[in-house]
Order: sequence, then C-alpha cells, then structure tokens
Amino acid sequence: MLKQVAVAAAVITRPDGSFLLGQRATDTVYSGYWEFPGGKVEAGETPRDALVRELSEELGITVRVACPWLMREHVYEHAHVRLHFFEVPQWTGELQPNVHAAMAWQFADRLEVGPMLPANGPILKALRLPRMMALTHAFEIGVEAQLTALNQALARGLKCVQVREPGMDATARDAFAHAVLERCKAHGALALLNGDAVRAQALGMDGVHLSAQQLLGLSERPALEWVGASCHTRVELEHAARLGLDYAVLGAVKPTASHPGQPAIGWQSFHAMTRDLPLPVLAIGGLAADDMDEAKQAGAHGIACIRAAWQ
Repeated sequence: MLKQVAVAAAVITRPDGSFLLGQRATDTVYSGYWEFPGGKVEAGETPRDALVRELSEELGITVRVACPWLMREHVYEHAHVRLHFFEVPQWTGELQPNVHAAMAWQFADRLEVGPMLPANGPILKALRLPRMMALTHAFEIGVEAQLTALNQALARGLKCVQVREPGMDATARDAFAHAVLERCKAHGALALLNGDAVRAQALGMDGVHLSAQQLLGLSERPALEWVGASCHTRVELEHAARLGLDYAVLGAVKPTASHPGQPAIGWQSFHAMTRDLPLPVLAIGGLAADDMDEAKQAGAHGIACIRAAWQ
C-alpha cells in the first residue's frame, strides 16, 4: 500500500495574472521539472500552516493572504499525494531561490518553461479559467442592449461569457450566440453556451454550461474544450469532479433577483461544500466585482454574475 502524503502548494500570483514556478534542483527526485512552490504537511500542521512555513523556508517570504483553492490527488511510484493548493496574492519579502535551481513568472496560456511536475500539470488549465463569468440576459433587456453591454464589458477586460437565454427560441438564440462568439473571439474571451452541448459544438462555441439536472444525467463529459455545470449540492459537485469537468458554479450565495425566494447558502456553507474539490468553483447569486476577495477567501475560484457583470 502506497504511503499517503499531504502537500501544501502555492499559486503565488501577481495582478497581471502571472504565477510563480520553481525548477527542482539537480539533487532531487524529478530534477529539472517545474513545480508550484510548497512542501509536505508535517504532523500537527494544517495545510495552511505548512504553506506559510514552506514559503518562508523555500522562498524567504512571509504570506499575508492565502486563499484555499483546489485539492488534487496524484499517485507517484513512491506515494499517493494529496496536494492542497492555495492562491497567494499577497506576501512580503524578496523572493529567494533557496531550494530551486531557478524561478520564473509564467502565464497559464503561454507557458515558457517545462516539463511540469506530473502532479502540477493539470492545474494549468484551471488557471486559464477567468475569475469572472458574465451571464447574458438579452431575453430581458433586448439583444441590442445586451450586445452593447457586452462590447463595453469586453473592452473593460471581461474574459468569459455564458450565453444563457431561456426566453429565446432556438433560432434566435443561435443567432445571438454567434454574435456573442464573434465579439468574444475578437477580445480573446471564452464564449460558452448554456444547456446544449450539441448546439455549442455546431456553433463553434468554446464550451457548454450544463444545468444540475443535465449534469446528473451524464456518465461522461461532452467533447468540448470547456465544460462546466451549475451545482447546488456537494453530491452534484463531486459528480462534476468525477466526470472531469473544468469548473462548477455554486449558489445562490446571496439573495438574487433572478431566483426570487431561493434561500441563500452564504459564504460559510459555500466553503464547506467546495472544500477539497479538484475543480475550480465559481460563486453565483447576488454578487458583484466587490465580492471577489471574499469569494476567494471562501475557496471560490471567482464569481459569476448576471446583472452586475454588465454595469
């Protein structure tokens, strides 16, 4: 039976979206491979305690903010490793390569170093997922108004749009989705279609977003680059993880106009339900950009919004 090892790993980020990788030294296993800084969780330590200690020892920095993010498992020849990833956007001190042969700031969509340590590789796609997802509501405000708002949001830096139009017929929705896709492509943003993997593929969308009911009816993930789902329970979140989905959306965290009367789960429940999952989870429900920091502290990858995204 393989030894069970818990590891704390840091995704140290800068405001421009880059993150820090370290190259393993020549006298270590997997020498020359690149990894996220961190190390083994010792007896009596929490993963966060281990993260703070390891970053002080490895890099000479003091952690100011560490947000729980993902937990992924990997089986090496010598051990079964559980990696607890934290995002570290704030620290003090000068970075020092005390244990690494080299360090490099990288972007997930254009990695310039390699190879990656096997357990760390799958994290790169999760880092490509934007932190803000905007859901359209053209069926409420009109197509032209929505496209105008989309143009403005893309110009401000929006990088992920979900076409969600339950009030449109299929023909009108497809035409609208095509218009959204063209605009997103011009700005390097992801365009996802809600609820219909077949049409998403036919239209050339970047991916599909599934309802919880659709998710639970699946035994394998659709063949699209990006696949996510709305979830409301831990069971649904775990099913999304088993299928290898790229993300989930969980809520409503706060009361929301789009689902009047639906109880809000709050940040404490959000954190409990998403703890130790291997996929990024976006928070939704009455949220705006000002909620981003609180969302990350609760373990969210980011937030999804309808009305607030277009303001």
